[in-house]
Amino acid sequence: MTDISFTGKNALITGGTRGIGRAVALALAGAGADVAVCYRADDEAAAKLEAELAATPGEHLVRRADIADRDQVRLLFDEVGDRFGALDIVVHNAGLISHVPIDDLEPEEWSRVMDSNLTAMYLVSRAALPLLRDGAAIVGIGSKVALVGISQRTHYTAAKAGMIGFVRSLSKELGPRGIRVNLVAPGITETDQAAHLPPEQRERYQTMTALKRLGQADEVADVVLFLAGHGSRYVTGETINVDGGM
Repeated sequence: MTDISFTGKNALITGGTRGIGRAVALALAGAGADVAVCYRADDEAAAKLEAELAATPGEHLVRRADIADRDQVRLLFDEVGDRFGALDIVVHNAGLISHVPIDDLEPEEWSRVMDSNLTAMYLVSRAALPLLRDGAAIVGIGSKVALVGISQRTHYTAAKAGMIGFVRSLSKELGPRGIRVNLVAPGITETDQAAHLPPEQRERYQTMTALKRLGQADEVADVVLFLAGHGSRYVTGETINVDGGM
């Protein structure tokens, strides 16, 4: 992990109990931040992260919330505001994915995936505004698929592509407050989902990268921390691919 210091900073990570979100939460806490994390369903993963954060100095919070639901978002930010007072970092990592051919893609599934990725980033960013200090950072977790496309994921790809435009525009709107808004676009990353890839598919994904391997969650987290920190103070509206050279 990085040696950037976030002592005295408050951070919120959505979808923060597994995979990339978990790596970001632990990295920020390890770098001195007070961390709030929300998750949608996996209570076991949440309990594990809560124990790990409890062993890390600082004040930390793990709460269940579906960030595609505006009422749950409101309640989450009410609690975060009561506990932390203000936020310096918001990382939008939560999202859903499914694999559905377009002729089988019903409007309900389109909306479910779109809402959990793109609409949720709007809801979270908007709810965060009253708590964000001037000079804060918003970092979204997108996907390299937004630029290359992939069969049977038109809904997911459209949502991630929409995040690129959202970040670009929001950065201009919040720039006068010194608030930076950026996006990290991972390629295929070693998470619990990737652990179930068939060997032949894993090998194909590896050969697609210049580095000939899959990414690690902490490698994505390091870039998130860069975008959240002082070293990227003149970087905003950008999408940074963390994909091993796909």
